[in-house]
Amino acid sequence: MTVPTTSPSASERLRIDYAAITGLFTQAAREGRDFLYEYETYALLKSSGAETPPRTHLLTPGARPSEDVLAAMPGDRVVLKIVSPTIVHKTEVGGVRVVANRPEKIRSAWRRMLYEVPEAYTALVERHPQHAAEAYQGLRGEALLDAVRADIRGVLLVEFMPPDSEAFGNEMIVGIRNSREFGMIISAGLGGTDTELYAERFRKGQAIVAAPTAMIDGEAFFALFRQTISYRKLAGLTRGQRRIVTDEQLIECFASLIAMANTYSPANPDARFVIDELEINPFAFTDYLMVPLDGMCRFSKPAALPVPRPFEKIHHLLHPDTIGIVGVSTTRVNFGRIILGNILANGFPADQVRIIRPGQDRFEGIACIPEIGALDGKLDLLVVAIAAEKVPDLIDQVIAHDAAQAVLLIPGGMGETDASQDRATAVKATIDAAHGRADGGPVFLGANSLGVISHPGRYDTLFVPDAKLPRRRGSHKRTAAFVSQSGAFMITRLSKRPELDPAYMISVGNQNDLTLGDVMRYLQDADDIDVIAVYAEGFKDLDGLAFSEAVKGAVVAGKDLIFYKAGRTPEGKSATSGHTASLAGDYMVCESCVRQAGGMVAQSFSQFEDLLMLSQRLHHKRVDGTRLAVLSGAGFEAVGMADNIQSDDYCMQMAVFSAAPVAKIEKLLAQKGLAQLVTVQNPLDINPAADDEAHLLTTRYLLEDANVDAVVVGLDPLSPAMRTLEACELARYDFKTPGSIAVELPKLAAELDKPIVGVVDGGRLYDPLVDALMQRGVAVFRSSDRAVSALAMYIEGRLQAEHLRRAAAGST
Repeated sequence: MTVPTTSPSASERLRIDYAAITGLFTQAAREGRDFLYEYETYALLKSSGAETPPRTHLLTPGARPSEDVLAAMPGDRVVLKIVSPTIVHKTEVGGVRVVANRPEKIRSAWRRMLYEVPEAYTALVERHPQHAAEAYQGLRGEALLDAVRADIRGVLLVEFMPPDSEAFGNEMIVGIRNSREFGMIISAGLGGTDTELYAERFRKGQAIVAAPTAMIDGEAFFALFRQTISYRKLAGLTRGQRRIVTDEQLIECFASLIAMANTYSPANPDARFVIDELEINPFAFTDYLMVPLDGMCRFSKPAALPVPRPFEKIHHLLHPDTIGIVGVSTTRVNFGRIILGNILANGFPADQVRIIRPGQDRFEGIACIPEIGALDGKLDLLVVAIAAEKVPDLIDQVIAHDAAQAVLLIPGGMGETDASQDRATAVKATIDAAHGRADGGPVFLGANSLGVISHPGRYDTLFVPDAKLPRRRGSHKRTAAFVSQSGAFMITRLSKRPELDPAYMISVGNQNDLTLGDVMRYLQDADDIDVIAVYAEGFKDLDGLAFSEAVKGAVVAGKDLIFYKAGRTPEGKSATSGHTASLAGDYMVCESCVRQAGGMVAQSFSQFEDLLMLSQRLHHKRVDGTRLAVLSGAGFEAVGMADNIQSDDYCMQMAVFSAAPVAKIEKLLAQKGLAQLVTVQNPLDINPAADDEAHLLTTRYLLEDANVDAVVVGLDPLSPAMRTLEACELARYDFKTPGSIAVELPKLAAELDKPIVGVVDGGRLYDPLVDALMQRGVAVFRSSDRAVSALAMYIEGRLQAEHLRRAAAGST
């Protein structure tokens, strides 16, 4: 079933009674609660404009309901559920019972539950005291039982609505929650008691999907949900199944939750309450009705929104006319001294540099200023390389004297450990107060920043010497920005892969002020940048949402975004929290948000490097689809490439060659004496005897095929027919000779507008060949499987980005 395109959107059809919902929160808050009972959650759903929940009646302890009340529910059975603020998993302690719909049976079960459930829950808590509610900590025996009984509010009498099917996959979980990093999130997928197991065991995106509600609507979230096993079951798309819900119902449900999430959101300045979590698990389906069988809701009062940071001042940080440095030693080579040397080595004018240091007029030709207050003008950038305990006083001076537009904080000890939290909190308060001024005050990058390289700004503030990390200085075409929460990650990548050579390298450190989202918001509009690569360990409050919105803005503007998120496992999350003062969040939500914004999410460090390298070389290439052609003179390599065209993150297909290029290749092979040895098919094993020209012309013919979107070519470095060695005594092996693959492949890559990726699967002897090709703009890998995997992920990312651009163009 498809959704009619001419009908009003789901959001336009909604009739949400926000006054009634706010009233539920208000009444609960008056009673000292930050949650709704199940029957109140059903009332909320009824007011949401979505499906009508089952009828309910609360049987409170000591009540004497009439026969008519107990017989009011339709059907031959009813459900009884214990109501308590502390008993969450009711089924485990006998808190959910289905009984005959007769007054005497209901009355008996109700009375029995008021005694049996507290006893069962008390026994459970005594066996597993770590799971006890805070109010029960330290209680045992009769004291614990009395406390549990005191919290029982009664038993909820619920209309029994039998599901159409009890088969696997016919229950759905849907919910919204307030995440610290990304604000309000909607999720949906396979429901029931085994939801967590499904999420762990099924392939990514198959059991549960999630999205930030600020960036999506009901129709768009439904498009995500359609990819899940849950939808295939509900829509009757699996063997033995029949459809039990309409697409329109699902869209309306999602749209209603998204609308409520955005209304009761921490990012909404008019919100009276924030929904911390609203979950329906499960929705069952009865005669094309969506029936909530259980629901919970927690809420809170909104916190004050932070003062906006003047992130546009990042321009002064990256393109300064004047730079000051605090912390330069004149007697030894400390961090400040190394930074000074790197700034000058990168071409920044010495007469525009100031060293803040008392007792000297000049040092190595650079003017020295005794203190911040004595500066002869406002600096664009102040680099701070002093001990952490001195930083708060220095920040006070910078703000008091309005001494700089941007400040780079190198020292650690500003929030990475418990011992430094107080210092970081005090500094944050001072900076935030300055942001409240009319001009917004200065912006601060760091602390715990390794530094910044800005080739357009002609400076380098890394405190790593050239001897340890050789730089490619000078003016070259650079179109990438590398933003990293970990400076060590950034320089390690550059050390291993010097060909990456971005225009900007920005170590954000602890994000005591400027955040990843701020830097991304600045870079999304940078005209000199085509590619942005980001390594993140954690986001500040709501900054994951700001980051994702900026990613989408950058992608719509035509940029490639490569992203790696650390802290994907509980162990990794624990490690990042002590590294750069990050608060690692839910990885699945983070990955989903960035992917939906158009970012390419790397799953490993090497994949991050590969995607960045590909983006730099293929950004301006045309990407029309996923039809891949692969060729090599090594049979294992051709087969290996074909074996790696699909994974959880991408799905390529082997191109079916057109007749014309096949004829050209067959003619070429005949001329080379290889016709009897090669069958022209995909993957194409062109034989170890194929020379440079055979590789080059075959690649050309395949790229000219309208049925081919990209080519991966194995360059067979060990083949005696290939010129793949540097300065070899035997000219027939020398790749610098005319007509060689090293000379001609870069020309072919520059000439044609489709992606070409080369593979040099050989030892160190062939490093010079790889370097020569990479320096001339060819994307080269050292193994075929890695080449196909990286290219496939890149192509998937490019196609998703193009989809977003078309959608954005259509909405305007």
